[in-house]
Amino acid sequence: MSQEQDLSAEAGSSKTRPRRTKQRHAETQASGQLHQLPWQTLKNPYQPIEIINAEQIELIHDTSMRILEEVGMDVLDEDARELMAKAGAKVTAGSHRVHFDRHLIMDYMASVPESFTLHARNPAHNLHIGKNFTSFGTVASAPNASSLDGGRRAGNQTDYRNFLRLMQSLNILHFTGGYPVEPVDLHASVRHLDCLADCVTLTDKVFHAYSLGRQRNRDGIEIARIARGISHEQLEQEPSLFTIINTSSPLRLDQPMLQGIMEMSARNQVVMLTPFTLAGAMAPVTLAGALAQQNAEALAGIAFTQMVRRGAPAVYGGFTSNVDMKSGAPAFGTPEYVQAAQISGQLARHYKIPFRSSNVCAANTVDAQAAYESTMALWGAIMGGTNFLMHGAGWLEGGLCASFEKMMIDADLLQMMAVYLQGVTVDEASLALEAVKDVGPGGHYFGTAHTMARYKQAFYAPLISDWRNFETWQEAGSPTAYEHAHRLYQQILHTYEPPALDVAIREELEDFVARRKREGGVATDF
Repeated sequence: MSQEQDLSAEAGSSKTRPRRTKQRHAETQASGQLHQLPWQTLKNPYQPIEIINAEQIELIHDTSMRILEEVGMDVLDEDARELMAKAGAKVTAGSHRVHFDRHLIMDYMASVPESFTLHARNPAHNLHIGKNFTSFGTVASAPNASSLDGGRRAGNQTDYRNFLRLMQSLNILHFTGGYPVEPVDLHASVRHLDCLADCVTLTDKVFHAYSLGRQRNRDGIEIARIARGISHEQLEQEPSLFTIINTSSPLRLDQPMLQGIMEMSARNQVVMLTPFTLAGAMAPVTLAGALAQQNAEALAGIAFTQMVRRGAPAVYGGFTSNVDMKSGAPAFGTPEYVQAAQISGQLARHYKIPFRSSNVCAANTVDAQAAYESTMALWGAIMGGTNFLMHGAGWLEGGLCASFEKMMIDADLLQMMAVYLQGVTVDEASLALEAVKDVGPGGHYFGTAHTMARYKQAFYAPLISDWRNFETWQEAGSPTAYEHAHRLYQQILHTYEPPALDVAIREELEDFVARRKREGGVATDF
């Protein structure tokens, strides 16, 4: 009998410790117990992968500068153009076009903080952004939701609130990236008021405000201030809200995004500037060309945050991917997406500012494609040195659907990444020389003192994976990961308890929301 056969036979014996250990673990999983890691501030101890060299980074940088100097950006807001002109940009009269000198851009980029703290209403959930810190957030902005029992449906407030409850309950999720699903049953004029109030009452973690016009940003900033129970002055000293600013690629900044920058940066709140550059569609088909355009758009937007207020926190967002050249549909989790994420990280570090990336896929259901594309995207982000992971849990259909089961599977992936980021201890105790001497040739380590002192915490215990052998798994009804994720998210919702909220803060929040609703919220054309 070969050594492999011998080990296999031993592991299959009911008299040996490994089968009992695995079976106990599987029974614990089947019982619905949630194997969560504790809330923790994550650091990436590894050097990011740099897949192009310093000379190539300079080539991308130089091309980006030439784009801003020779082509320019269309800036679709008059106030923004005036600010840019005062700062030294060249605004073409009678046009939206603005050209930026490279020295002007780099002067303003120099004042972006290399790192900062993003404050939550619960100080224990404050986030450190930049350097080698990393944080994980939820899917955001999906117009549809899905679950195994309810199928795919339009976004609604009930699902929105349940996603917030999951986010609050899962320690591995550090922030709400936006509305995990868009509650289209709430009128757009007041939707932001109800949604941000829910962020405050159902969670105590960092949240996001959409840049969809000045008033929504102002309301979001005020709700963040009320949530923390602080003064306007303290809020401006302690960033407490973030927004994602997407350029309208190619080479345009539209009015709502520009107004978002002006409102948020003026109050020292966080702007994450993220071009949505799909190679072959809204950007050149070559990855180098797409990244040069992404970089030009990102630098123009980030420099503008500093024109509004020197030192305002900003983050370099990379979201370059490719399209399916047969259909034009966006593709995610591709080799090109991974490469773009890693190069984007290199560019952010080149300018010494924090980096935002995403965990995304193009799959239409919770299947193998969803898993492997998300895993690819996640590795691209983590080894690209991301400081802020958007869409970390729940993303499906290229962002058109938020899945409850996918959120649980992604949470498992994120927990595995968190354990991976802990690194490996190598010291006298972990090298276990005395245990090796005690066991000697041909023995096993299941009952050694070294193992018994460590086995409970020795290895990662998954949320979703089922480690039972085939026969035991079959006897249990052959449950899939999809089904396990479904049971687990429902269990979490059943046991959810809202975080404590000071009565005075709750009353002030309710009064503010009620007053803004009486005022009509934000004007819409419907």
